Amino acid sequence: MRKVAVFDIDGTIFRSSLLIEIVDALISEHIFPKSAVRLFAKAKTDWLDRNGDYEAYIGAVVKAFIGNIRGISAVDFRHVSRKVIGVHKNRTYRFTRELARELKRKQYFLLAISNSPKDILDLFCEEYGFDKVYGRMYELDGKGRFTGKVLNANLVADKAKLLSRAVIKENLTLKDSVGVGDTEADIPIFKKVERAICFNPNKKLYKIARNKGWEVVVERKDMIYKLFV
Repeated sequence: MRKVAVFDIDGTIFRSSLLIEIVDALISEHIFPKSAVRLFAKAKTDWLDRNGDYEAYIGAVVKAFIGNIRGISAVDFRHVSRKVIGVHKNRTYRFTRELARELKRKQYFLLAISNSPKDILDLFCEEYGFDKVYGRMYELDGKGRFTGKVLNANLVADKAKLLSRAVIKENLTLKDSVGVGDTEADIPIFKKVERAICFNPNKKLYKIARNKGWEVVVERKDMIYKLFV
């Protein structure tokens, strides 16, 4: 039985959000209308000015994506996704990138769970040797165009259930298991693994990590700070 390491991707390995980058690219490629920017422009400015939180920003980007993906060709989406990965695949955090590589050398089963679209997640995670990827899947009609319907929203939202599913399906063990994430959405994972790593945690997760005694790691510029709280 292989040991398992489960990673969040956006903000944990990737220094941005794959969803944000694909939405920006779809607008630049004139696949999404320019007006889509208005759906998240204020939330983005508030976040950059530190007058709003990241969750509000990413929530607005999700609305822009869902509101404009209907009718878009899956072929066009994958073409733009490949362009995005070509530009951004190396824009990762050093700590988590090297941790994933180290665990891969130790024969860990690398599992990724994210709310970004699975098509672009697959491309990114392939670069880092992930064995299994869970992301949001969007329905296609008979002509290969997106309907706008999310197929597995409830499943992807339940990260602990996905981990348990992978453990059974892939014949894995939770002994010496590792979990890495950056927000309170990753808490269900941290409760199941033996080594919980809160990487660049938001305020809510940091407070809980202090109470639980979970490992906290912060990467800033060329420094990595490890806090054992």
